[in-house]
Amino acid sequence: MEARDVKSEIDARAIIEERRLSHVKVGVFDMDGILRGKYMAREKFLSALDKGFGFCDVVLGWDSYDQLYDNVSYTGWHTGYPDASVRLLPDSCRDLPFEDNGLFFLGEFAPPAEEVCPRGLLRRVLDRAQNQGYTLFAGFEYEFFLFNETPHTVREKRYRDMSPIAPGFFGYSMLRNSVHSDFYRLMLQTCEEMDFAIEGLHEETGPGVLEAALKVDTGLNAADKAAMFKTFTKILAQRSGMMATFMAKWSPDWPGQSGHVHMSLRDDDGKSVFHDDSKAANISDRMRHFVGGQQKLMPELLAMIAPTINSFTRLIPGFWAPTEASYGIDNRTCALRAIPGSPNSQRVEYRISAADANPYVILAAALASGIWGIENKVEPEGPVEGNAYDQRFPKRMQLPKTLWEAAQRLKKSEMARDWFGDAFVDHYAATREWEEREYRKHISDWELERYFEII
Repeated sequence: MEARDVKSEIDARAIIEERRLSHVKVGVFDMDGILRGKYMAREKFLSALDKGFGFCDVVLGWDSYDQLYDNVSYTGWHTGYPDASVRLLPDSCRDLPFEDNGLFFLGEFAPPAEEVCPRGLLRRVLDRAQNQGYTLFAGFEYEFFLFNETPHTVREKRYRDMSPIAPGFFGYSMLRNSVHSDFYRLMLQTCEEMDFAIEGLHEETGPGVLEAALKVDTGLNAADKAAMFKTFTKILAQRSGMMATFMAKWSPDWPGQSGHVHMSLRDDDGKSVFHDDSKAANISDRMRHFVGGQQKLMPELLAMIAPTINSFTRLIPGFWAPTEASYGIDNRTCALRAIPGSPNSQRVEYRISAADANPYVILAAALASGIWGIENKVEPEGPVEGNAYDQRFPKRMQLPKTLWEAAQRLKKSEMARDWFGDAFVDHYAATREWEEREYRKHISDWELERYFEII
């Protein structure tokens, strides 16, 4: 049996028996989209297929640096960090090409942890959209930098003077992708085998930066594939003696790293909701309202879209990242890019997001705000023609300038509480406030150089 043919508990048992595996690898994604997991003994795994298994709920109660949130109510020292129930997802079964005959399964937190689980959040949003007759199709594209470094050397260098795999600007370089074809081919093959296939892979503009566009899939599948792509790209890089980073912006000298999402809706008959050839640019009324909702709610949902301190360093003019909730038709200077085409290709590109965003969280925010726009027949402002960076926008279209401000906007959002639930909004906003407070404890080199002697 092939791993991707596993669809049920019966199938999962059969493939474990067939391969005579002693252990299986399982994982769950945390609040930041980081894969946390372990090897599970065969007997325990087979039991967990029926009953689920316990996973310490600290996974939902700490940050990307394993520091414990002190401001969340779901879990903490006050609860004793008990186990949370996790259900295994048989149809997530994947081969691990570099672990001979090994298998990997995703899990998802069950109630009550499900209320704050990012994958659970997206599933609830998708179910609500489905109940209104909409099926989401989405494709993620990521930029990431590769360095000739290891986890040890970057720390020894204090993340300075790192060596990218290639120097300078050389976007779409056939030279670079031929010189480094061994790694390119390894990525393409591994992603194909693990079923998060790459549709396009090329050099971007900057030293050692690549861009990968993943094949389109339905909602949860698209997010699963995006989250696993980020994880296993980093694994492949380190196994090849390199490091990959998905930081929003690792250097002030180079453009940031995007995590754009292409989205379209189909109705219950499988027809495009976005395409109407009687309208300008084939943009249907519902597509226009979908964009209108995304645009209107972007400022209050930005904490879900730009989730780190570093995210906000990318949102500056002239570096291929939007700076307001702008909308344009095939305009890459805007936060929302409507892409006209055939019924199968008509879509909107959500360009505000960076590579550091949690795929489950950002897709939930982008979809929910769009469906809200359809429900309320929200008209977008625009479309912008020409360079959006050169234009002035009203205050309502301006984005929060800091993660703290974005978290406050999210907490006050009535739409967010309606669509995502109070438990998720309160928990997630608190985690972003924590991130900001951790940053405020830090004394930067810039401060020392500026103030130490002179002030």
